[in-house]
Amino acid sequence: MKKLPLHVKIMLGLVAGVIWAFASSAMGWNQFTIDWIDPFGKIFIRMLKYIAVPLVLFSIISGISSLKDMSKLGRMGGKTLSFYLLTTVTAVGVGLLVVNVFKPGNLIDEESRIKNRLQYETWVSETEGVEILDGKNYLNDPKYSNIDAGQLELDAETQAELDAKMAAASENKDAGPLEFIVNMVPENIVLSLSNQQLMLQVIFFAIFFGITMALIPDEKVKGLAAFINGTNEVFLKMVDLVMKAAPFFVFALLAGIIAKMADTPAEVIEIFKGLASYSVVLVAGLLFLIFAFYPMILKIFVRTIGYRKFFKNMGPAQLMAFSTSSSAATLPVTMECVEDNMGVSKNVSSFVLPVGATVNMDGTSLYQAVAVVFLAQMHMVDLSVTQQLTIVLTATLASIGSAAVPSAGLIMMILVLQSVGLNPAWVAILFPVDRPLDMLRTVVNVTGDATVSTIVAKSEGELREA
Repeated sequence: MKKLPLHVKIMLGLVAGVIWAFASSAMGWNQFTIDWIDPFGKIFIRMLKYIAVPLVLFSIISGISSLKDMSKLGRMGGKTLSFYLLTTVTAVGVGLLVVNVFKPGNLIDEESRIKNRLQYETWVSETEGVEILDGKNYLNDPKYSNIDAGQLELDAETQAELDAKMAAASENKDAGPLEFIVNMVPENIVLSLSNQQLMLQVIFFAIFFGITMALIPDEKVKGLAAFINGTNEVFLKMVDLVMKAAPFFVFALLAGIIAKMADTPAEVIEIFKGLASYSVVLVAGLLFLIFAFYPMILKIFVRTIGYRKFFKNMGPAQLMAFSTSSSAATLPVTMECVEDNMGVSKNVSSFVLPVGATVNMDGTSLYQAVAVVFLAQMHMVDLSVTQQLTIVLTATLASIGSAAVPSAGLIMMILVLQSVGLNPAWVAILFPVDRPLDMLRTVVNVTGDATVSTIVAKSEGELREA
């Protein structure tokens, strides 16, 4: 019997996890799933995360220290950032296009939208220095005097989550224009290595370390180079070993995620019905990037990799991204797929992919554009062209600062909402469906990273032809 490919096994694990979750909620076994199955999913993510940071460190040092032409590094860096910027701006543009064409916020019943509008105007009246965006005033209109504006009512747990995200966004908002560059430089590399959200500092240190090694004669760093290359191989082997059990871990991960969403299958479905129009439009935009935009630009620059071959090569990484909702946790698998299946050299993948996992958040950027305009639509607020261009700029810059961990985009979306004068607390409306949609956003991020690394490798003559 022919052995099943890894991506097929992972897909079977995904399907089994979803089936188990719905069956366990129907049978009243959710607590059993959370107590005895979900922990294996958490173990899986932890294993991938503790591999990711040292793998990034040693891969970048190994790749850059082997380069004796520093101009190549500068050229490769310029191409990488240019392509990442291009894909991010395109993602925001696609998001604005689909949300303005399909107008998901307008599909909500009119009475609810008027109530939302009155809540918005109440918030505006209580917020100093804020004017109603479109100049229309419903609050003082006698026609709507019988409608209770109410308040955005949240349970204690959701309120606590909202408060935490608002505080995190406030820290980012108060930072100076060059704070992003300052934060790239580590104060203590040991501390940076122990914190997933400081990955950019690890990358900075690794690049600097690798450049310094390359400038020293080979005979003086021969032993160090052997140690770094050997350690890098050990971590790559760790990825191989972990991936052998990936189908089971993915099953546990999906079963746990759905079991935590609601107690019955009907409740899970109900969660999505309330935000169905938003979810469908967002998913349509994300699927366009995955199945149309990335294959198209890859075909333009790399003619040897066909449509089916691309998805077959990247299948394990995409499914892993969907399961974990974390670009950082998926990074070891992405590197393996890009190097072994796509034919990208380690020199390129070890530089382009870690940078992408940190700064290239195409799925997050598209999501922010769709979500902000959707929230405006459901509150009957018309955003001007200038305000939507502000969303493009803010979402692009915010995506660079999004940590490569689950739901970090919600924090950045608070900044985007504030940039166009909307109530940042509205992000709580999207909480119920954020995690499952975050899974697909991560697939977009990882697919974008792989596409750019392949294009850069081709341009540098570092792509192994299959």
